Amino acid sequence: MTTQSQSTPFNTGEPVPVALAGRELVTMVEGTTFCICMPSGDIEPGTPQGLFFRDSRVVSRWQLRLDGLAPQSLSVANPDSYHGRFVLRRPPSPGQADSTLLVIRRRIVGAGMKEVITLSNVGREATMVRVELQVAADFADLFAVKEGRAAVADAYTTAMPGSELVFSRTDGSRGLSIHATREPQASPVGLTWEAVIPPRQEWSVEVLAQPVVDSQPVEPRFRDLTDSGQPTGKSPWLSSVTTFKTHHAALGTVLQRSLHDLDALRMESHHDPQRVYMAAGAPWFMTLFGRDSLLTAWMVLPVDPSIAIGTLHTLAALQGKENDPHTEEQPGRILHESRLGPDSVTALGGRTYYGTIDATPLFVALLGEAWRWGADEADIRALLPAADRALSWMERYGDRDGDGFLEYQRATDRGLANQGWKDSWDGVTDASGRLADPPIALAEVQGYAYAAWLARAEIAESFGDRETASACRERAGKLKQLFAEHFWVADGDYPALALDGHKRQVDSLTSNAAQAMWSGIVSDEHATRLVERLSQADMDSGFGLRTLSEQATAYNPMSYHNGSVWPHDTALGVAGLMRYAHIPGAVDLAHRLADGLIRAAMSFEGRLPELYCGFESDSFGAPIPYPTSCSPQAWASAAPFMLVRSFLGLHPDVPRKHLRLTPDLPAHWGSLSLDRLTVAGQRLRLSATQRMVQAIQVPDGWTVE
Repeated sequence: MTTQSQSTPFNTGEPVPVALAGRELVTMVEGTTFCICMPSGDIEPGTPQGLFFRDSRVVSRWQLRLDGLAPQSLSVANPDSYHGRFVLRRPPSPGQADSTLLVIRRRIVGAGMKEVITLSNVGREATMVRVELQVAADFADLFAVKEGRAAVADAYTTAMPGSELVFSRTDGSRGLSIHATREPQASPVGLTWEAVIPPRQEWSVEVLAQPVVDSQPVEPRFRDLTDSGQPTGKSPWLSSVTTFKTHHAALGTVLQRSLHDLDALRMESHHDPQRVYMAAGAPWFMTLFGRDSLLTAWMVLPVDPSIAIGTLHTLAALQGKENDPHTEEQPGRILHESRLGPDSVTALGGRTYYGTIDATPLFVALLGEAWRWGADEADIRALLPAADRALSWMERYGDRDGDGFLEYQRATDRGLANQGWKDSWDGVTDASGRLADPPIALAEVQGYAYAAWLARAEIAESFGDRETASACRERAGKLKQLFAEHFWVADGDYPALALDGHKRQVDSLTSNAAQAMWSGIVSDEHATRLVERLSQADMDSGFGLRTLSEQATAYNPMSYHNGSVWPHDTALGVAGLMRYAHIPGAVDLAHRLADGLIRAAMSFEGRLPELYCGFESDSFGAPIPYPTSCSPQAWASAAPFMLVRSFLGLHPDVPRKHLRLTPDLPAHWGSLSLDRLTVAGQRLRLSATQRMVQAIQVPDGWTVE
């Protein structure tokens, strides 16, 4: 795990304080709002729990007390990411075994938080109860909470006009208003009601927590709930995106849960609210990321292609313009992470941090894929200058020594030491466990660069720019040749994880090799041996592909990047295997890995978390959770759709009015149907079984392979 002395606060591999680890906490999320609380619904002070809005904790305490006592928790339901229901009871009276007062808390988040507290007297006589909601706000920056740093004592003040609670940070940048029904008594501690509830009757109160930014109240945006606490209807987004139907019950459950989680993770661009992208994940990464948002957009193309265009425009607006070692900004570079918190400048050296090696080539690669899926030509032309600046960055800054590979080395000791997706401090080691010396050239990043050059070539060809197309294809071909010559571990039958600063192979066998297959940079000759190597038990845990071989010295199934299983990583590996479906064993391994992911998801109630431990599936029967895993998390939620697309062999080529559909589904999936599949603004419908297209509806003039 990353520590503060080894990396910076924005490292996704950094542990959260012990107060979070091992606790069965509940997370609710909607866009830039998320809530972390106890199974009782309480937000306990002095912990990383809270209601967060735009990277600031606006509620640090939210505790319900009945006659001074905490209610006893009975159950909690969190069926949709943005709302939860907590069922409790008043503690029994002294000498009594049972309670006659049922407590139900229904909570929903969305640019604030609304909670309805209902007390039901199931007894035969009236009961009197003092209801108290204890509230506090510290307006701590997200990073301060994540790192366990206490908020500054005088950072906020409180006022109580009438029955309303008002909290405000001293500088006025953040505030909170608490409104409630039934005319509570307000005090510095919170709100209090005195209730008398007749037998078999209910008493209910609604409390609204409304954030304030720069002295302006934020308009809450809650999805309506019925009296039973269920959503009144499907969200507009869920009603418009592709629908998936399958005879495989577990797959159907996972796809539906993933859609709901992705819905909660959608965020509007501050530059253009019409542009939507995916936040990386709850609780700590509800913000724009380069790598995460780009890969998620790629994986959800079969769900909603507009996410790709929204992501690209949003990132292009923040593309690097100058050299700044504090934030690692460079001209043309695509950001790693952007933050909105009141103290983000202190935490990041700026609200935007650029220390990533892979977001920039992924930006160009996704632009090409969006073009194949039928993105509007005006959008592609508008984004081409950003893509060309990204390619210039790859040549001038990404390839630090001119050897043809993209390498990274942080600019200062505050930057991320590792700047690929395995960005924990110990995420890049050789087979003996030695940390790689920078600059480091990662295997999968060369694949991303290969895909970027090919993508730019395809766009150039479509626009009649043959000179650019030829030059870009030549760059891609040269890179593929160099990759085969320098990365292949001859005595191991796999590509090295990386080349270090001395151009030595970092010879660990990792899941990065499968991601390299996804890009197509691996030659057929090498892929034949790699498929066989990845099929062995040291890599296949039974619940997905391990990030690091069991045989490596640094292997630890409970680590963040050295033996754990990341669903998105396995899904990209499956896509890589299906790209080489003509190679013996590739499809069988892809099916096996996908089955492992689906079984793992069902152990997490249909939701794939960010990662889980890499123990052998036979050891425990269910995947062992990783304590600080994000859930929901964008690319984990997107992973099932990458599986579906890979097994359908679904590859639109809108510029050529061609659709390739070559299904090779696991036999036990039965039939799989997609409706409202959007390609070039057209709604398509298709259905397939194991290796057969049952039905397909495409626009006139299209060819189907």
